[in-house]
Amino acid sequence: MNLSLSEQWLTMSLMLLSGIGMGVVFDGYRVVSHELRFAKWTLPVLDLLYWAAATLVVFQVLSAGNNGEVRAYVFLGLALGVIVYFLLLSRAVIATVRWTIGAVRYLIGLFIRMFHIFIIRPLLVLYKLCKVLIGFLLALTIFCYKIVIQLIRPFWLLARWMFRPLLRPLMKWLMPIVARWRLGEKGANLASKTAAWWKRTFGRKP
Repeated sequence: MNLSLSEQWLTMSLMLLSGIGMGVVFDGYRVVSHELRFAKWTLPVLDLLYWAAATLVVFQVLSAGNNGEVRAYVFLGLALGVIVYFLLLSRAVIATVRWTIGAVRYLIGLFIRMFHIFIIRPLLVLYKLCKVLIGFLLALTIFCYKIVIQLIRPFWLLARWMFRPLLRPLMKWLMPIVARWRLGEKGANLASKTAAWWKRTFGRKP
């Protein structure tokens, strides 16, 4: 199919832009892979993916321009686009990509610092305050417990002195019953623990 001169120029212009676009993507991919330090074994894979994507895009552009017909001016347009890009635009694109990567890194670092200042530090301060408060309340509780024990002790001694005559006959009545229990070792342990408690509490055996 013969194309008009205007259609040929349009197709050549599209190929020129495609060549420039290929140069932009190539430089961007090369700078990103260098700045992010991709593993060396991934570079051939990425190159293959780049050329496959570039071929597909150029074919789509060519299909839109002249229904996919491959002519000499197609390759001429691509070559001119690549040459123009590397002569005039490559350095600017590389600098822009590097600046963008640096800006993204700075913003990520700034976000991390802000997160640490406004979230992590307040949480750490709150944790330390809670820890100090819990320690203070625990110490206060122990202190109050000791005071209460000291206050109750005279009443406990008085009650023990008053009820000792009543508890002595009760224990004399309970001890033979406990001794007659046929619980084996558990019964003996219960009896010995009861006798030991009585001795500690009232100072002598029942």
